Amino acid sequence: MNLLILGGTGRVGSHIVKTALQDDHHVTVLVRTPEKIQIKYNNLTVVQGNVLNKSDIEQAIHGADIVMSALNTDGGTTLTESMPLIIDAMKKGGNKRIISIGTAGILQSRVSPELLRYQSSESKRKITRAAEEHHKVYELLEQSGLDWTIVCPTYLPDGERIGNYRTERDFLPVDGSQISVPDTAHFAYSLLQSGDFIKARVGIAY
Repeated sequence: MNLLILGGTGRVGSHIVKTALQDDHHVTVLVRTPEKIQIKYNNLTVVQGNVLNKSDIEQAIHGADIVMSALNTDGGTTLTESMPLIIDAMKKGGNKRIISIGTAGILQSRVSPELLRYQSSESKRKITRAAEEHHKVYELLEQSGLDWTIVCPTYLPDGERIGNYRTERDFLPVDGSQISVPDTAHFAYSLLQSGDFIKARVGIAY
C-alpha cells in the first residue's frame, strides 16, 4: 500500500510510520524538518513541506492509497487549518480513505448523550481548547463525503504496546481511563486492513 502519514514525527505518528515500513508498505511523510526523521528505509519518502501549504499537501498525497493523520493541536490551530486543505487535496486526487487520531473528548457523553464528552461533566479537563479543535475536524470530516475514521484515545501515556485493549464506536469504553501511545498506533494501523468504523469515531482504552 502507498500511505501518506501526516504528523509522522509525533508520538503516535512515529510508531505508525515504523510499523508500516517494517510491513513493506510505501510510506510518504510530509515534515517541516526532514532531519527529525532518523530512520532510513528504501520504502520511505520524506517530503519537506507544511500541512498549511496546499501545494505541499497535493504533492505529498499524489499516489497515496490511504491518508493517516496523527497531527496534534500543537497549541495552535494547525489541526483545523490543515484539515480543509487535506480534504480538498484528497478529493482532487481521488483519495477516499483517511484515518485520523483525535481525542476521547469528541466522543458522545454517557451522562449527557446529546453532548460530547468535553462538553459534559464526564470530562475532567478544565481547558477544552484542544477538544474544540478536534471537534471542528470531526465536523469537517463528517461533511466531507470521504471514508473517514477518527481514533479517539483517552489519557495517552507513552507506555508499552500490550495489544489488549477495548474499542467502541462513538463512545469511550466503560471505565476506560488510559491507553498507551503504542497501542493507539497499533489500533489505528490495524484499520488499514479493515472496513470497520468507516465514517465513525471510535473510542479506545484498556
